Amino acid sequence: MANQESSYAADGVVVPEKSIDRPRAKRNLKGWKPVLLGSIFPIILILVWELLSKMGVFPPYQLPAPSVIFLTIVELAKDGSLWGHIGVTTYRVFAGFVLGTGVAIVLGSLVGFFKNAEQLFDPMIQAFRSIPSLAWVPLFILWMGIGEPSKIAMIAVGVFFPVYLNIVSGILGVDRKIIEVGKMYGLNTFQLITRIILPASMPSFLVGLRSGLGLGWMFVVAAELMGASQGLGFLLVYGQNMAQPETIIASIVLFAIIGKLSDWILKAIETKSLHWQDRLVKS
Repeated sequence: MANQESSYAADGVVVPEKSIDRPRAKRNLKGWKPVLLGSIFPIILILVWELLSKMGVFPPYQLPAPSVIFLTIVELAKDGSLWGHIGVTTYRVFAGFVLGTGVAIVLGSLVGFFKNAEQLFDPMIQAFRSIPSLAWVPLFILWMGIGEPSKIAMIAVGVFFPVYLNIVSGILGVDRKIIEVGKMYGLNTFQLITRIILPASMPSFLVGLRSGLGLGWMFVVAAELMGASQGLGFLLVYGQNMAQPETIIASIVLFAIIGKLSDWILKAIETKSLHWQDRLVKS
């Protein structure tokens, strides 16, 4: 007869079900702990902001209350325009991220592995890295017009540099003693790359991906200044032209939320990919 209060272990010892579920509950609570801790400061900030807005400390024509901004987002969602803006901006960032990362992997690998390639490409790349993002806008408009190619290329430029720098740094930072040990064990060049160099440089590469994605979300605003008729960047400009601070701040909040979600996905991939690392445990 089944007993709801207890269950039998393999050796016939009765074990309470609550003691079986307790480790699982602890793991679930531990998984939610970073989310709960990370939500404390934003919630306090929103509550203080709402309170000061209601007291009239912040003028509504300059800094609307969070409740007003939330209602603005809800209205945009109801009329369907919000999803179009989010979808277009996310597509542009994703396309630019893939393009910029692909080029960065190719050039970064060449520069990291071959000294001649470093002397050939790196000085020019470092010079281009110093160019402000907005300086590319008129040039891309002249070359590609105001369509999607110019916007995606603009975002790819922003993504390229941090990914490239981290790939080169990761490859050059591999301990040469480990490579010598691999050679002593008879590993050929391909095996050295796949078994030693790539795994050792993976942490730096993944950090570069997260940095590149963050810059991609920054560059998309500049990209959507190039004659865009849709997107969160367009919504920012629309709010400015129509003197609607709630629309401007709603766009900024949406950028923050979507950017954080995309970074969280990459961070989860990073954690899963680097599970073999013996990391410092923070107290």
